[in-house]
Amino acid sequence: MASKKSASSRSGSAVSALRAGKSAGKSAGGSGHGPSLWENTKAVLFTVAVFLVVRTFLLEAYRIPSGSMIPTLLIGDWLFVNKLAYGPHVPFTAINLPGYDDPERGDVVVFVSPNQVDQPDDPTPTLVKRLVAVGGDTVWMRGGLFYLNGLPQRQGFAASQNPKGDGGFSHPLFLWQKPFEVKGTAAGDPPAQPTLDDWGPLVVPPGMLFMLGDNRYDSKDGRYWGFVPRENVRGRPVFVYYSYRADESDRPLPFLTDIRWGRIGDIIR
Repeated sequence: MASKKSASSRSGSAVSALRAGKSAGKSAGGSGHGPSLWENTKAVLFTVAVFLVVRTFLLEAYRIPSGSMIPTLLIGDWLFVNKLAYGPHVPFTAINLPGYDDPERGDVVVFVSPNQVDQPDDPTPTLVKRLVAVGGDTVWMRGGLFYLNGLPQRQGFAASQNPKGDGGFSHPLFLWQKPFEVKGTAAGDPPAQPTLDDWGPLVVPPGMLFMLGDNRYDSKDGRYWGFVPRENVRGRPVFVYYSYRADESDRPLPFLTDIRWGRIGDIIR
């Protein structure tokens, strides 16, 4: 009789465990249900791998820290950059994979700057500027107006409203231009000392690109550090996905309280 009671008791315990959603062969503290630690680890590693692939080869976020591209881009804009367009760069190597497009004059481009000797703490920052000339082009400025292959390239109305600065400003960094200067063009001979508003003509070497900021008097661009190798290009900004008044807000926590709602979703041209 004792054995029957014991069996009955065990049977009742098993039924109770099943009704409670437990296995009769597992203790209440067992790990028979739910993902294991290894399964959780695999899920996290897979998520990280997908993120790294997307960030390296497809899309990356980029923040605008300066006013060099006003009015196209504002301080506090956050952009999605298409890295696949011009060919993604393989990190920690000198390898660039093929893209489906080539940088063209007029494109806004993200790139690694040529060496900037005046800022040893960050000599090759990642920048965003406008591509204004490619290999073989002849470029110059006179009176602040940019010329490409002899044709004046007037900026649009919005950019023309940017504040004007000292066009006669010169800097020793401008002297990189001297080996690339040409004489006898329609622009006349290059000035003895290049300035912000008057420099060139220069011929862009093959495989090189020339960049300027849209905010010409507040942009440290190709006039200072020269031509950009094609392999330094990292992507093409697509649109603004977030923007706030990072430089002019008087509100607390401006990234939450002073958002530029009207800029979110703007296509970059």
